[in-house]
Amino acid sequence: MQRKIIGITGGIGSGKTTVSQIITSKGFPVYNSDNRAKEIVNENQDIQQKIIYLLGEKAYENGVYNRSFVANCVFNNNELLQKLNEIIHPAVRQDFLDFVDRQNSQFIFKETAILFELGLDKDCDEVILVTANTEMRIERVMVRDGGTSQEIEQIIAKQMPENEKIQISDYVIYNNQNDFSELEHTVDFILKFILQNNV
Repeated sequence: MQRKIIGITGGIGSGKTTVSQIITSKGFPVYNSDNRAKEIVNENQDIQQKIIYLLGEKAYENGVYNRSFVANCVFNNNELLQKLNEIIHPAVRQDFLDFVDRQNSQFIFKETAILFELGLDKDCDEVILVTANTEMRIERVMVRDGGTSQEIEQIIAKQMPENEKIQISDYVIYNNQNDFSELEHTVDFILKFILQNNV
């Protein structure tokens, strides 16, 4: 069986995780790279040691990954961020390959927030981009995580521009309404298209 890897990506507050949940509910396996990365940095002793060597003892607090400390370290330091990614992402990539080996489905979906930024789109047969206007994204993140609009704008500014991602994606979901049934309808349409074109 020839497997198809479909990437799912989108900036903060776009709704990509909701799209992934809809796809999961349809019976397709979905690998959440960001969630697994959070688990791997706590599970893998070798990675823990490398991160402590890179960022110092405060990177872990009582043996638990100190996300806020690490985020502050790398937010305005691209060199440190790249080094951190070089520690974490090979392990996540191998974890994904192990996940693929356990699946029986022809279609496997991989949700990654910074899919294009990490060059992981090259490992995908097709990519679904979930996008929304900036105001909607800020509003969603404020409701979900708190924080100020200015803080969220700074995060968005660090991510790859939406128009660039749109140009290199195979499918684009414009998720500008908080309408779950409409979003589900759009996902169903894309899934049907993917299935029909890969028979």
